[in-house]
Amino acid sequence: MLKKRLSAMLLTAIMSFGFLSGCGGTAAPAASSGSSAVKEELVFVNYRDIRDLNPHLYAGEMYAQEMLYESLVNITEDGYEGCLAESWEISPDGKTYTFHIREGITFSDGEKCDANAIKANFDAIIENKERHTWLEMMNLLVGVSAPDANTFVIELSEPYYPMLTELGVTRPFAMISPKAMKNGSTKDGVESYIGTGPYVLKDFVTDEYAVFERNENYWGKKPAIKKITVKVIPDNQTRILALQKGEIDLIFGKNMIDADAINQYKDSKDFSVALSAPTSTRQIVLNTKNSILSDKVVRQALQHATNKQAISDGVFYGLEKPADTLFATTIPYCDVGLQAYAYDAAKAEEMLTNAGWAKGSDGVRAKGGKKLELQLLYNSDSVTERTIAEYLQSEYSKAGISLNIHGEEEQSYRDNMKAGNFEMVFNICWGTPYDPQSSLSAMRAPVYGDYAAQQGLEDKAEIDKAISDILVSTDETKRQELYSFVLTRLHEDAVYIPLTYECNKAIYRSDLQGMRFTQTQYEVPFADMYF
Repeated sequence: MLKKRLSAMLLTAIMSFGFLSGCGGTAAPAASSGSSAVKEELVFVNYRDIRDLNPHLYAGEMYAQEMLYESLVNITEDGYEGCLAESWEISPDGKTYTFHIREGITFSDGEKCDANAIKANFDAIIENKERHTWLEMMNLLVGVSAPDANTFVIELSEPYYPMLTELGVTRPFAMISPKAMKNGSTKDGVESYIGTGPYVLKDFVTDEYAVFERNENYWGKKPAIKKITVKVIPDNQTRILALQKGEIDLIFGKNMIDADAINQYKDSKDFSVALSAPTSTRQIVLNTKNSILSDKVVRQALQHATNKQAISDGVFYGLEKPADTLFATTIPYCDVGLQAYAYDAAKAEEMLTNAGWAKGSDGVRAKGGKKLELQLLYNSDSVTERTIAEYLQSEYSKAGISLNIHGEEEQSYRDNMKAGNFEMVFNICWGTPYDPQSSLSAMRAPVYGDYAAQQGLEDKAEIDKAISDILVSTDETKRQELYSFVLTRLHEDAVYIPLTYECNKAIYRSDLQGMRFTQTQYEVPFADMYF
């Protein structure tokens, strides 16, 4: 019954998807004459404050950056649509993009947003190029130019099929007023957060709140919600209590709502619940340079020893479905017919025994005097990861695997993952709209833990070459063949243990309309909402 209700809610969320004349969104219906006053303020909540909203760096909250700034194009359910650029052409060789900038747009400080302003933004981004090389487009960039005030040109050394996706994501290719830059630069910060978006930032107090107001000079359809206050409430239960008391109107985000809250409100008359399609994959990465995990048989045995259904049911109440593969088959290019590693504890034990790992009197397997002991690193700020780690520690012990679990605060955890200082580590793929291209592209360099984890693979160079070929391929059939090769190799090499598919979640007042999920999982579409 729960699954049917959730499916219905998901269908409702998908059916509500739409876009308007600005950079995406559904227009609120006009209030009928003589009607009572409509609520025009919305109180949102987040677990931390907005932080640094420089659109060319990565510290700020993305939902807030989406409210203030816009990019050349917007990513939609059906592809791409114009935003600051109303149209564009791609040269036959796929190396030159010519954008025609929409006329009459100004930043919220009155500065004109034309091709020259956009070039100033790209110049600032390129100045800090080393910070953005996780985007393959930056490695292929030859130069940018503004032949006139309405034309902006990007030239690449090679064709690059994810180009428009990278230009349409939240950052770093969002436009800030040149007047807000520091001597034409943004790499060392900005003077103020001034964009062309539907809202402007009016006030904020660190760790307390932020206030956004409607941009009355917005070039597109003006939002119905005139004022948005974002409260900072780190604790999950406190957020839920605030919703119950009417102190907030909307909770939104993958990690902002637990399964208990979803179940609590699924039949509520006062609040609505919405779940998105899969956005990303929760996973454990195995370091193939480790003396034990260098053996593919051990890695494959761990796959069979992992009960993903139990994790889905026990930790997420079935809201996050078990993950069979590194990327969900709903992700572009990823439905390649891979056979999942089925949970089979007996098979896992048989594989380990056949590989020479025999159980000792203490129940722990050993081979050549070396015990089958592994370390699992998790983010101590994540209650979910700790819970899963403790469960796996208990389950693996039944198969004779000693799993030591260790949590570190987020930054330390990420630093160790990037440096390869782990045996097993929790991670999450980049998610929509970055998957699969950005997740795979980053495997070729020490961006996250993937690069270090794959160093023990005999076919690492071949995988990397195929990924590089994917990114510059202009033949759709060849591109799919390359994706199939890479995804099959990674699956058979058993580098990743996919656990569950994350989805975006929301709980909100039942009279709040226009709540939907977009193609960018970090965007909260405030401009579409109305009471």
